[in-house]
Amino acid sequence: MASPDLTLDILCVGAGFAGLFELYHLRSLGYSVKVFEAGGDIGGVWWHNCYPGARVDSIVPVYEFSDEKLWKDWSWTEKYPDWKELRRYFQHVDEKLDLRKDILFNRRVVSAKWNAGKDMWLITSQDGFVVSARFFLLCVGNNSKIYIPNFPGINKFRGSCHHTARWPQGGIDLCGKRVAVIGTGASGVQVVQDVGPRASQLTVFQRTPNIAFPMRQRTIDEETSRKMKQELYSTVYRRCRQTLGGHAYDLYPKYSYDATEEERILFYEDLWNKTGGLQLVAASYLDIRLNQQANDELYYFWRKKVLERVQSPRLQKILAPEAPPHPVGAKRPSLEVSYFDTFNLPHVELVDLTQDPIVEFTENGILTADGHEREFDVIVLATGFDAMSGGITQIDIEGTDGISIADKWAKSVQTYLGMMTANFPNMFFIYGPGAPTALSNGPTCIEVQGEWINACIKDMMDSGVKRIVPLHEAEEQWQQIISRSMSTGLYDAPTSVFLGRNIPGKVSEPLLFVGGIPKYTEMCREKMHNGYEGFCRTSLQ
Repeated sequence: MASPDLTLDILCVGAGFAGLFELYHLRSLGYSVKVFEAGGDIGGVWWHNCYPGARVDSIVPVYEFSDEKLWKDWSWTEKYPDWKELRRYFQHVDEKLDLRKDILFNRRVVSAKWNAGKDMWLITSQDGFVVSARFFLLCVGNNSKIYIPNFPGINKFRGSCHHTARWPQGGIDLCGKRVAVIGTGASGVQVVQDVGPRASQLTVFQRTPNIAFPMRQRTIDEETSRKMKQELYSTVYRRCRQTLGGHAYDLYPKYSYDATEEERILFYEDLWNKTGGLQLVAASYLDIRLNQQANDELYYFWRKKVLERVQSPRLQKILAPEAPPHPVGAKRPSLEVSYFDTFNLPHVELVDLTQDPIVEFTENGILTADGHEREFDVIVLATGFDAMSGGITQIDIEGTDGISIADKWAKSVQTYLGMMTANFPNMFFIYGPGAPTALSNGPTCIEVQGEWINACIKDMMDSGVKRIVPLHEAEEQWQQIISRSMSTGLYDAPTSVFLGRNIPGKVSEPLLFVGGIPKYTEMCREKMHNGYEGFCRTSLQ
């Protein structure tokens, strides 16, 4: 085993919300902590995601840290900030908390192995640098491993071709260019509406129609921001811990068919016109993800709104088909401003991949099954991620039984409390599989998990416990809880990220705890208060 170049109490991987939260709080407890970040600066996903139109789908001030010393002198300019403003926010956080001195950038962790003799992790980065750490915190998030389908001939293409999450930091001038966008998930929607008006030709390749909701973007002036901070911010952050999705809003306290048809129509109209956003699901009726008939009704309400905006009858059928492609909310809803209107532009084309799949990339563009070769200057791969587990399994992490995390999770992604997994002692992960994650507001979920992990580490340090690891039976029970919670809801989408179905060969299984932030918090605290029930803890000799 290689001798370490550095010995620490804790090594965190990733300098996004989770990594920065952990660095600040664990360092404040007096521990030696460093963060390894593969990117060139802080921000995590918001350092990598700088593609045209990139912005967050949670509103502010919900999408930021709840610490008053960070928000009291920070003001947002938009309800849904773009990647540039989010980067400025992370710089503000760094300046306030003095974090950068303990972050090593452009350092990708490639492997980790547990040293049983010393009860330490040996962690290696791509440049061969080795760290010995008592605790190993994976703060890589749920969307850090990109997914690019195995398109034949992809390396033949002579133009520019980039995944949205690996967009060149200096950007690409797309004005007057012939552009292809493959994929119509959240990033695809944002690229299409941003690039459509300025490209000379835009071709969008769609596999699954996107049930995208209106963003209802608006600017925030300084006076409004000041008043919100003075009167509402503290209340908002307390409320986020009380709601299912960790937002400031929650499900409407009524079942769909306890309301009259007229009441439901006006209710949806109100949500659509006044708020839009994730609220169309997350602030809808209690049974919107439970009752198929109620869910279908929301789909047809949405479809009617989209058909009013799309002029071509052919495109109407592709973008908003008569039969729902999946239940509304079975995927995290994307938000749009002008996505559907973009398809009315004369130079914008939509290719239905279910009818004309991609055969291969060519030197000049893309050939589809109908024999049509379209030529492009730039191809945008908005093809998503190996979500929830991929960011962890892409690191060669070896457990106490000699089996890697990738091999263990290839059979089934097993976790305990969505923060640890058996045979990997003292290794925690945040905003990954087995937790509320993609069905919640990121910062809320991250702070809930981070607080639990930090209390656990402090208890171990104070009481002389050298190792903690989940029991296999506890892990199995947690997986049953996840499966039961998801089986009661309408999450059965053919390409569901929540079930791992967007990645060929990946086991289809529930990857999220859908019981909500309050229930999740309660269950995690209960295990801690019951003497870390479900864990094996080993004390120092």
